[in-house]
Amino acid sequence: MQGTSKVIYRTNQTMLKLPRLYPILDPGCLTDDKSLFAAAEELLAAGITFLQYRNKSGNGREMLLHARELRARLGHGVKLIMNDRADLCVAAEFDGLHIGQDDLSPDSARPIIGMKRCLGVSTHNSAQLAEADKTSADYLAIGPIFATGSKVNPDPIVGLEGLRRVRELTRKPLVAIGGITRANARSVIEAGADSVAVISDLLPSPRKSAEEFLALLR
Repeated sequence: MQGTSKVIYRTNQTMLKLPRLYPILDPGCLTDDKSLFAAAEELLAAGITFLQYRNKSGNGREMLLHARELRARLGHGVKLIMNDRADLCVAAEFDGLHIGQDDLSPDSARPIIGMKRCLGVSTHNSAQLAEADKTSADYLAIGPIFATGSKVNPDPIVGLEGLRRVRELTRKPLVAIGGITRANARSVIEAGADSVAVISDLLPSPRKSAEEFLALLR
């Protein structure tokens, strides 16, 4: 099971723990709905407590069906985060929303999801992170740390040195994303990240991979 995290953030007087491992499930990286839900259940069995659902190609109906099924299968022991869609976050009764630079602004998203849900913001450089730090976001993400194949047109690589620099710009929990694997995850934490977001290196054996990540990041 996942060890106690040292990272805590506040949303409307509720203290939540941000774990070292932040898995992201993207249907575009899986073969079908069956494999999506199977991967989610394997991650749950490994002990994950935080999970983002990210679907860049599906329509709203498909995304809502996926989200509600994930909630039903995983229960409330896992904090579920919706990528991009504030409306679906609320409709599916997810625990939080993660938005990017081209999505709703934090100031626009917060009234939709309310103060009880957590809000994360993706950033790709120091200027964006400093700006996001001024918002009501509960945590900030920075990346890509390394080269990644999960995006068609990725932003410039931040690298470990870039991660160290942005760490000094915020006291909020910092999630590193982009090309993070079991081979380099420890170096990312040592460079200042509080949590690592992982997509590809959790597949095709989500439970085994997650357990190895958790053991490495204790």
